[in-house]
Amino acid sequence: MKSVLPVFRRSIRESWRSVIGWSLGVAAVLFLYLPLYPSFGANGQLEDIIKALPSQLIETLGYDQIATGAGYAQSTFYGLMGFLLLTIAAVLWGSAAIAGAEESGRLELDLAHGIGRAQYAAESALAVLVRLLWLGALSGAIVFALNDPAELGIHPPHIIGAALALTGLAFLSAMAGLFAGALTGRKAWATGVAAGVAVLGYVFQAVAKQSKDLEWLNALSPYAWVYHQPPLKDGVDVPGLLLVWGIAVALAVASALALTRRDLRG
Repeated sequence: MKSVLPVFRRSIRESWRSVIGWSLGVAAVLFLYLPLYPSFGANGQLEDIIKALPSQLIETLGYDQIATGAGYAQSTFYGLMGFLLLTIAAVLWGSAAIAGAEESGRLELDLAHGIGRAQYAAESALAVLVRLLWLGALSGAIVFALNDPAELGIHPPHIIGAALALTGLAFLSAMAGLFAGALTGRKAWATGVAAGVAVLGYVFQAVAKQSKDLEWLNALSPYAWVYHQPPLKDGVDVPGLLLVWGIAVALAVASALALTRRDLRG
């Protein structure tokens, strides 16, 4: 392989079908939920339903702002369904990039054709990033398109911040999986670590809402770093956003270093 960015180009070429599938899933969720807001949320019906729920459950699910357009979009998509969809995609792509390639024998074959280990890890990370950025940008574009028709009343620049926050969370999980795969060469470990980062981050922030004595758990939750301040309502928390993206990039670099320092599994 003598071409420019061979691993990246192949990854994008071979995954276009899955990218289309995930894109359709993201679009379907947004077109299903957001147009319901004028008839279900804006007239107070949704608020009445939410008030009937236990206050702790409302806080845990992030439904305390659901009566507003920004809160509705955050609660239904960015904080829940969109987070779930992009996280699943990130876990699958991140765990397959190095660990999956090593288990299938492709990694060893590629390295034998002159691709450096650090290059392989870097291009794999870039391929995952580009796919997640596409899904994040697509979600932002659809929210922007539905903002007026669905009467959401979201300040347009806030949509960009929310999309970056969602993409950053997914990329962090993916890079955790990439790093675990680079360390162990086992896809099961890579999948577990990637999913664990997302699940624990969500659980920590949910538990932190139950008691002031547990609010320290927010410091351990990437989800809380970017979502403790509602990005669609108040704008994204820039320090939290930079922290999530910074750790994700650091894990990508660590993946390259880890892959260069161990023997491949036979």
